Amino acid sequence: MSIPTKTCALADTVAELSRPESLKGLFHQHREGYPLPSTETLREIIQLSRSILFPGYFGKSQIHVSTLVYQIGVEVERLHELLADQVLAGLCFHCDSCEGDCNRERQREHAEEIATCLIRRLPDLRRILATDVTAAYNGDPAAESFAEILSCYPVIKTLTIFRIAHELHKMGVPLIPRMMTEMAHSETGIDIHPGAEIGRYFTIDHGTGVVIGATCIIGNNVKLYQGVTLGAKSFPLDANGNPIKGIPRHPIIEDDVVIYANATVLGRITIGHGCIVGANTWVMEDMAPETHIYNKQK
Repeated sequence: MSIPTKTCALADTVAELSRPESLKGLFHQHREGYPLPSTETLREIIQLSRSILFPGYFGKSQIHVSTLVYQIGVEVERLHELLADQVLAGLCFHCDSCEGDCNRERQREHAEEIATCLIRRLPDLRRILATDVTAAYNGDPAAESFAEILSCYPVIKTLTIFRIAHELHKMGVPLIPRMMTEMAHSETGIDIHPGAEIGRYFTIDHGTGVVIGATCIIGNNVKLYQGVTLGAKSFPLDANGNPIKGIPRHPIIEDDVVIYANATVLGRITIGHGCIVGANTWVMEDMAPETHIYNKQK
């Protein structure tokens, strides 16, 4: 191909890619001076959070009880700084997508408040995560120690991110919580929307391929296995044919439920307390408490 022909081809391609009508919904107009969300910074936030919640298992290996207050103090200060910046980036990104002006200073103050609220929630989050570690240990005969659970099991890595992202989601932070849980999804293969509500003593054995939808409500002492989907059926459309957003469409899983590998539970149904859902089973209707359902082979 001659150089002039190549130049024309490239110019034509650039013109085609730059047509406004081809960019509808695919182009973000960034405001000068407003921060953008950063995946690298979010990774640092995740690592800092794990280090603060589980010192000695994540972060610096050289840590001693006598220096714990200093070490956690430094990490909490850094976490607050990074978190406030990323929350602000999420708020600004949302503003960029909306009509009207946003007050950046007011957004900065709001981001600082959210970061402070999240930091204050960390002791409670550690207590909740401790129940998840216990559930993982008690639920797996192959587990030899809590140390093995914390160091190796993908469910704890995922739940640490999820429970932080869920708090941010409840505080109305746009975009950032979803970015965090998608990073956990990429790391562990476990996909939990930050809007889901999950109780204490929750565990997922193995974990790969698990999907938990945005409006799921999961009680206490629930155990899932790999490949489980807690999803939605086809959602309704409005008069214009657009999907109706914001309606509860995922299952409610009550306390003490076990759902085995590759089971699929769809729609806004209730799986009553103490139920067992067998492997490779489809469930699209309510299950009364203490019910067992299996996909029996002929």
